[in-house]
Amino acid sequence: MKEQISTAYWHEKLKQLGIIVIIPSYNNGKTLADVIESVRFYAPDILVVNDGSTDETAGILSRESNLHIITHPANQGKGVALRHGLSFAKKQGFRYAITIDSDGQHFASDIPALIEAIEKEPDTLLVGARNLASDNMPGKNTFANKFSNFWFTLETGIKLQDTQSGYRLYPIQRMNVDKWYYTAKYEFELEALVFAAWGGITVKNIPVHVYYPPQEERVSHFRPFRDFTRISILNTVLVLVTLLWIIPRNFFRKLTWKNCKQFFSDHVTHSPESNLRITAAITLGVFMGIVPVWGYQMLITLFLAHLFRLNKVIAIVAANISIPPMIPFLLYGSYVTGCKVLGDPVNLHLNELSFENVKSVIEQYLIGSVIFAVVCSILAGTIAFILLTACRKKKI
Repeated sequence: MKEQISTAYWHEKLKQLGIIVIIPSYNNGKTLADVIESVRFYAPDILVVNDGSTDETAGILSRESNLHIITHPANQGKGVALRHGLSFAKKQGFRYAITIDSDGQHFASDIPALIEAIEKEPDTLLVGARNLASDNMPGKNTFANKFSNFWFTLETGIKLQDTQSGYRLYPIQRMNVDKWYYTAKYEFELEALVFAAWGGITVKNIPVHVYYPPQEERVSHFRPFRDFTRISILNTVLVLVTLLWIIPRNFFRKLTWKNCKQFFSDHVTHSPESNLRITAAITLGVFMGIVPVWGYQMLITLFLAHLFRLNKVIAIVAANISIPPMIPFLLYGSYVTGCKVLGDPVNLHLNELSFENVKSVIEQYLIGSVIFAVVCSILAGTIAFILLTACRKKKI
């Protein structure tokens, strides 16, 4: 049985794997000492981040030996505490960092499960999956977790059962812990998962136990309105980055010469579709890539391609004209077109910023972008049709 293995065994095991346990703490003096003691059975290296606690935390830590301690003079938020802890661990040369909350909700006895999982799949980011059907699980926690899970899947394509658990194992040597993260509070833990997934790190859940004390005994620093607002803003930014950068980046990373040849063979040169229908798919994609429906280009392109029974793959590829390097040219082309159509001078009024000027520029851009999209899509379609006619056998 894992629980019967000696402390010496686990200490040696964690040293071999290069693991430190990080305990962020803010005013959890009633449970902190017990959490440290339970973790000591498994971990020889423990870091406690005292995030500006005003209770007995400082006194408790002063009585503990063989601890790494980071103290914030004032409370800066769990995200900052974790970021400082992870950065310290990476600089000390640890390969992994296990994070465990100091409120007593997590069980150190689950550390062996994390160890077993990381030995099977090295450099995976493991997230402890709690039993969300627990009788004492606060309703706001269940809702927040489902809310977070949905956005995480949308931003990464990865489905997880629990994205908010603070019980984790981070492969810190593979993570840019000093550069990636911008948030300071609870939203940091979602941000860290998303950036890790974007960086090619495997992210998985592993079942862990959790204890939720009765309502009257709980110590929570979660502020529903403020924290949900920050999380919502973060997810808005992450979704935009996903649509404008991550999806196109991943697409072009897969573009090898072999893949390109296969794509053209399947969807162009040996496609059973006529030149006209392939041209229509390209025209639709280019139009949707320029027209100002930010964040929804791909979804609308897929819908219209399905509606008109056009090649969805070709349409999506053509819609990627709005990849980041092209965006400045598309924005400026749309703006200039709007100015020409409205008979206005091409002047962004950068030295005369006012509501009227901003309103004028937006009007010029919106009108111009639609016309610019039409012109570019017709031009792209014409060129495509000429090339298809010259290079393909005629399809009826």
